[in-house]
Amino acid sequence: MNASERPFRAIWIRLIATVCVATLMALVKVASAKGIALPELLFWRQALTIPVMLAVLSISGQFHRLRTARLKSHALRATFSSVGMTSVFGAAILLTLPQASVLSFTSPFFAVVVTALIFREHVGAWRWSAVLVGFAGVLLIAQPGSEHLNPWGAVAGLTAPLVVVIISYQVKDLARTDDPIACVFYLALFSSLYLSVLLPFFAQTHSRDEWLLLAAIGTVGMLGQYLMTVSLMYGAIATVLIMDYALLLWTTLLSVMLWDQWPHPATWLGAPLIILAGLIITWREHRLSREISPVSAGELD
Repeated sequence: MNASERPFRAIWIRLIATVCVATLMALVKVASAKGIALPELLFWRQALTIPVMLAVLSISGQFHRLRTARLKSHALRATFSSVGMTSVFGAAILLTLPQASVLSFTSPFFAVVVTALIFREHVGAWRWSAVLVGFAGVLLIAQPGSEHLNPWGAVAGLTAPLVVVIISYQVKDLARTDDPIACVFYLALFSSLYLSVLLPFFAQTHSRDEWLLLAAIGTVGMLGQYLMTVSLMYGAIATVLIMDYALLLWTTLLSVMLWDQWPHPATWLGAPLIILAGLIITWREHRLSREISPVSAGELD
C-alpha cells in the first residue's frame, strides 16, 4: 500500500460525500417543487463555487494554481459536465430519489462499453457478463411499458452515468498538465457562462427561504464534489468507489422522512443486480491492475 494511502479515512470521507450528494438531490427536488426552474438550479449550483474558490485562493495567496494553457479543453469538459449535471438534476426531479441513485450506479457498465467499442481494448467474459447482469437490473427497475417509472426520468438517469464516463477520461487528460483546483474552477466558470444564457428566460424573483435553498444547493454540491476528490487522495479507486452504493441508503431515508415515499418493489429487485454487477467490474478492474506483465516479471527474475 502506498504510504500516502489511508483506506479507512478514504472510506469515511467518501461516505460523507455520498450524504452530500443525497442531500443535494433532495434539495433539488424540493426547489423544483417550489417552482424554481431547472436552468436556474443548475446555474446557482456552479456559480456559487466561483466566489468561494477565489476567496480561498486570495487568502492563501495561491492564484498561480489557476494557470492553464488549455482553456479550450476546460470549456469542452464543461460542456459535457453541463449535460451530465442536467441529467442528474432531471433524474432527481422526475424520479424518486432511490430510483435516481440506483440508475447512477450504471457508470461501470458504460465504462466497459466505452473501453471495448471506442478504445478497442479487450474486455473479457467477466466484465461483459457483469454488464448483462447490470442491465437486467435496469430493466427490472424500468419495466418498459409500466407506469411506475417516468420514462424521461429514466433517460436522464441513464444519461448521467454515461456522461460521467466521458468526463472521467477528460479529467484524466487535464490532470496531466493542470492543477485539480484549476479543473474545478474552470468547470464552474464555463458552466456558469453557458447556463447564464438561459437565465433571462427562466430566472424569477425569490423569497428569502428560496434564496437560502439555492445557497444550500451550491454549498452542498461544492462540498460533495470536494470530498469525492479528497477521498481519492487517501484510498485506491476500487476501494473508494464501492462506498458510492451507500447513496441508495441515504436517498431511501430522505425519501421516507421528507415525502413518506418508500421505494417501488421493482427497485429492490433490480438494485441488487446493478450493485452486484458494479462490484464484479470493480473487482475485475482491481485484479487486472495488480497483474504483473510478462516484461515486468522478466525484470524480476
